[in-house]
Amino acid sequence: MESSGVTDMTGAIVFDLDGTLIDSAPDIHAASEKVLIDEGLTPLSFKLIKSFIGNGVPTLVERMIHACDLEMEPDRHARMIETFLAHYDAAPTAHSTMFPGLAETLTRLEDEGFLLGVCTNKPKAPSDKILADFDLDRFFRVVVGGDSLAERKPDPAPLQHAFAHLDADRRLYVGDSEVDAETAKRAAIPFALFTEGYRKVPIRDLPHQYAFNDFSRFPEIAHRAFAGTTAA
Repeated sequence: MESSGVTDMTGAIVFDLDGTLIDSAPDIHAASEKVLIDEGLTPLSFKLIKSFIGNGVPTLVERMIHACDLEMEPDRHARMIETFLAHYDAAPTAHSTMFPGLAETLTRLEDEGFLLGVCTNKPKAPSDKILADFDLDRFFRVVVGGDSLAERKPDPAPLQHAFAHLDADRRLYVGDSEVDAETAKRAAIPFALFTEGYRKVPIRDLPHQYAFNDFSRFPEIAHRAFAGTTAA
């Protein structure tokens, strides 16, 4: 595909994974069901587990423990994390899907010279597998997972680490949640909010420079962002 002539506006774009690139909630819920059954407990609803997504597996499991009215014992927490990862890593894309228009949009961004990366709180190994299973790994020059550094989002360090690998002065972060908005704010990086993900609050309550609900619209946002405009 020929370039559309926007190479003078290119820069680096880093994406969140869960709820931004991939609707992974069904597989996360399936793994949570198996963990709770292993513990002799009743599985929690899909809606509730979906609301737990965003802060990484340790926090997800901690929220599961509290939702089941269990004591937050270190041994139980560690055991359930290990069990969750074993179940999830075995089939992280069995029920997950890409959001519509994603592959076409990433192809266009790559053709236009944008440098692309991923920064997620999901551990790196399943993140890499998910991207490979959906044939998306070819687009991303860096993938930073929740266990890549000592810090996790909303600490800005993982996002800054991802952008450092892309080595571009102009930057844009794309995510779907409160965690992503806070991460971008702390890192002082413009934020584009994908509104169809896992956020828990109204759009107006999340700090953002851009918002979109359809990936076919995102290249236009990228062009505006790197041209220096900030209208949502």
